[in-house]
Parts: sequence; structure tokens; C-alpha cells
Amino acid sequence: MANIKTLAKKQEQQVRLSSGHSLCAGCAEPMVVRTVLNSIDDPVVVANATGCLEVATSRYPGTAWNVPWIHSAFENAAATIAGVEAAYKGLLRAGKLERKVRFVAFAGDGGTYDIGLQALSGALERGHDFLYVCINNEAYMNTGVQRSSATPRCASATTSPVGDAIPGKPQDRKDLTEIVVAHHIPYVAQASVSNLIDLSNKVERAMAYDGPKFLNVLTTCPLGWRTRKDTSIPMAKLAVETRYWPLYEVVEGVYKINYKPKKHVPVEEWLKQQGRFRHLFKSPEGKSSLEEFQASVDENWERLLKKEQCLSGADAAQ
Repeated sequence: MANIKTLAKKQEQQVRLSSGHSLCAGCAEPMVVRTVLNSIDDPVVVANATGCLEVATSRYPGTAWNVPWIHSAFENAAATIAGVEAAYKGLLRAGKLERKVRFVAFAGDGGTYDIGLQALSGALERGHDFLYVCINNEAYMNTGVQRSSATPRCASATTSPVGDAIPGKPQDRKDLTEIVVAHHIPYVAQASVSNLIDLSNKVERAMAYDGPKFLNVLTTCPLGWRTRKDTSIPMAKLAVETRYWPLYEVVEGVYKINYKPKKHVPVEEWLKQQGRFRHLFKSPEGKSSLEEFQASVDENWERLLKKEQCLSGADAAQ
């Protein structure tokens, strides 16, 4: 199991994502990527969908990547890494390659929840052996903070602005983690940049399985969330403490919640620190929206608890 010292030592020994990129101050993406890559001991090939991570780490004529890295289009990182993995298996069968190589795809929520969903679903269904990491900052941040289907209800984005017509995004966010679970793959998990040890342990557990693995990682974006640049980790942690973003995993169909907050923290404690939700605290209508938001968080948490109790109990009974 990972700890801070081992992660730091690995980062010193193998710098798979170097400094020198141009990601924004306070961006949580580099921490997620470094933690994921340094939690894998074998050689790694990375496919990276168009997005903040790709643009800011590959500015011509340089690159921040110290592993074989492929820039995919916005919508096809899963198809790209599946093709590389299939070619690798072909080389193994032909006796032209012997060493173990791992395959990882990184994409944002726009390239995963939305325009990359078809490619992801196909790769999962076909059973390719790879790890897919959704760096989820809850909007299309790279192209101007447009809403995605990962954007929470009521959030103000450039394509769901607060005004007379709508109070921010009208729809609930898509539950992509559960959609991936429905593909019956061996390992699915939610993680957060606020707990890198949990993230590292989940990568290690995921890589113990053959076939597709999926991680949905909450990744703070100060620009899109309209938060201070020095609060990225506390903001992500608060999302977990309020139960808005539960840390859990589904291993071969069995649910396990990895962290259960000891006390109830109202979700408005998380919302009120973000400029994208500021309007909810300025009108009588906002109070009603806050109550609905809290009710949704509570319902989702209770549903998750029931899944853990039901499926874990059934597994124990067998």
C-alpha cells in the first residue's frame, strides 16, 4: 500500500510527468497524473485526449512527458489506447516483445462523459487491458468553461449562465461512474486529488486485474470553479466531506466505500466558496435550490450505502 514517502521517492526516481508545463496556478491535474503514473511500476504508454492536460504539457517544441505519449482527438482516447494495447498483444503473440507494458488513458470530463463516451463504452465492452482515468473538473475548462454533463446542477458556466432564463445549469450531472459499473468490468472507483494515498492505492489495486479499469478523479479547477488558487486541495476535500463526491470502489461488482465522513457537513459549505454557485446565496429562489441540492446529495449517499450493504452482504453470505 502507498504512503507519502514511497510516492515521493518514486517521483524522484522516475519523473514521468516533469515540470515545465503551462497548467494554471492551482490546477490539480499534475498531482493526479503524477500520482497515477508513479503508482505503476511497469513501463507505461499514455494516450491523452485533447484538453487542458494535453495542451499545457505538449507545447511545441517541448513536452513534459517522459513516457511514450500519444495525443488523441477529443473523443477517442479510449479507442487509441485500445488500439495500442491490441498491437502490444500482437507483438507478444509473435514473440517480438516479452516485457510487461501498461496502458493508461487520460481525458477530462468533456472527453469522457460526453463526446468520448462511445469510444470508452466500446473499449470497456471489448475488454481491452487498460486503465482509463477521467480527470474530472466538471466542465470544458480548456475551451472556455462550457458546461459538460459532469457539471453540477445550478453551476454557472459560459453555456449555462445565470440569468432570467435559467439559474445556472438546469440538469443534474450524469453519474458516469455507475454507467461504467454497468459494463461489468473488474475495477471501477471514484477518487479525489485531496487524498493522493487513496488514489495511489486504487491505482495499485486496479492494475492487479486484467481487462479494463476506470478511475473518476475529482480535480479542482480554480478558473472554472472560481476559487482561490491556493485552495485546490481543501476544496476537493470539502467535496468529499460533504458527501457530494464519495470515495468508493466497485471490485468485481462489490461496492466498498473507502471513506465515510464522521460528521454531516452541509453541501452549502462547499458551494458557497465557489463563484460558479454564488448566485444561490443572493436570492430567495437560491435557498430552494440549495435545499434541492442537499436532498440530492443525501439521496445519492443513502443509495450508495445501500449498495455497499446489499452487495457486500451477499458476497459475505456466499
